[in-house]
Amino acid sequence: MRNVDPIEHAGATAPRRTSRAWGRFALHYVEMVVAMFVGMLVLGGALRVTLNVAGVDYSMERAPVLMLVEMGCTMAIGMGVWMRVRGHGWASTVEMSLAMLVPAVAAAALVAVDVVDAGVAMVAEHVAMFPLMLLVMLRRRDEYLGHRHA
Repeated sequence: MRNVDPIEHAGATAPRRTSRAWGRFALHYVEMVVAMFVGMLVLGGALRVTLNVAGVDYSMERAPVLMLVEMGCTMAIGMGVWMRVRGHGWASTVEMSLAMLVPAVAAAALVAVDVVDAGVAMVAEHVAMFPLMLLVMLRRRDEYLGHRHA
């Protein structure tokens, strides 16, 4: 059996471990995006069906500000549930939820004061969420790289 120098061995496996950690990071990002859309589709869909059955006209044309905020909330809930299932702490979950809610509130405010129309605001809301999610994950990269959960 060949003697392996521990320093040489550690150096050889470090890039592989780092590569796997960043792979977990990327996979976690994708999971979060999926959870966000599942929340929006399932919770938002259930809300729309319920309101429709109750005879409430709830649409982007009728209540754009409310719909923009509702989309942010349903995405935050879906993502928050998934983060808790994955073992993330409340601080991380709240930060990630804010990455959904801040663009939603900002988009709703711009529509409310008639700066942009609802369609533009909805696209901007969704586009802003992706880099904000990434920033939150990079801020707590040890947690998202799989080193620890807090």
